[in-house]
Amino acid sequence: MLPSRYARPASRGIEGVRWHESCLFFQTADHDAMTTPENSLTNEQITHFAQRIDARKALLLEEIRQVLDRSSGEHYVDLIGGSGDSADAATASLLRDITEAEIIRDVGEVRDIVQAEQRIAAGRYGLCTDCGTAIRYKRLDAYPTAKRCFACQVRREKLQAPSPYTGR
Repeated sequence: MLPSRYARPASRGIEGVRWHESCLFFQTADHDAMTTPENSLTNEQITHFAQRIDARKALLLEEIRQVLDRSSGEHYVDLIGGSGDSADAATASLLRDITEAEIIRDVGEVRDIVQAEQRIAAGRYGLCTDCGTAIRYKRLDAYPTAKRCFACQVRREKLQAPSPYTGR
């Protein structure tokens, strides 16, 4: 049931469009097609995605380890505190920031992978966490850790998009 602040829009007169209660947006018949048996994932497909996710996780963890090993061997402090000029200090600061950004990006992706592994274990992999419909195979093939159907992901990104007026 929708909270009272959400007025249920009239969808009469628009063929093939209905109001989706859990997503709070109009939905076409194409969105409903995602829940049909032919779009449900088979056990083999889930196993395939689990293997891809596991391989990506191993690759990311190795990459994080290598970046940490590499950064421990690089002496940015020597560049910053040495006899170099301000350009050397700026370069050292930039390199340190890039290394930190690489690690943050990879750790974020590992978190997404862990959540996908939890959904696989719970038998909910391939189902949208917002509306419960099946996520299209093509979307999972392109982005195996997807937790939302395309429509719910677009809605979420619009809600979280920064305002052009405030920058937030």
